[in-house]
Amino acid sequence: MTPFPDPSNNFLRDHARLLRMSYRSLTGRDLLDPALDDREAARQLFEAPFAVLSHNAAPDPILTYGNRRVLDLFELDWAHLTRMPSRLTAEAPDREERARLLAQVTAHGFIDHYSGVRVSSRGRRFRIEGAVVWNLIDREGRYLGQAAT
Repeated sequence: MTPFPDPSNNFLRDHARLLRMSYRSLTGRDLLDPALDDREAARQLFEAPFAVLSHNAAPDPILTYGNRRVLDLFELDWAHLTRMPSRLTAEAPDREERARLLAQVTAHGFIDHYSGVRVSSRGRRFRIEGAVVWNLIDREGRYLGQAAT
């Protein structure tokens, strides 16, 4: 299990760098001030007022990261978040649409201005607007999953 982001692990600096660099490479934009050092950027990403989450590249992807905003929105603790299949962030009727969206991201690198309804672990529905979903690609060009903000 991935440890909870905190000062002892530099707020998962390496994963935060992957999120930021993939986003920059694919969209041409920055999630945060690019002048920040990696540790401070990772801390700010975890504490950001906007949601950021990611999942791995498994056939049934598991969530690998969610900042504090994501934990609050989905009403989850870190241990549950990082064991949860990402498909469960949408209700069953919306999962087919979500799967089409993720296939489009895989093919094109990212999509902009996505909107949809998501559901918390307690069944509370909430709408996301203007989301960006992008592929996570490491420096060697390997596909590692996807992320959204």
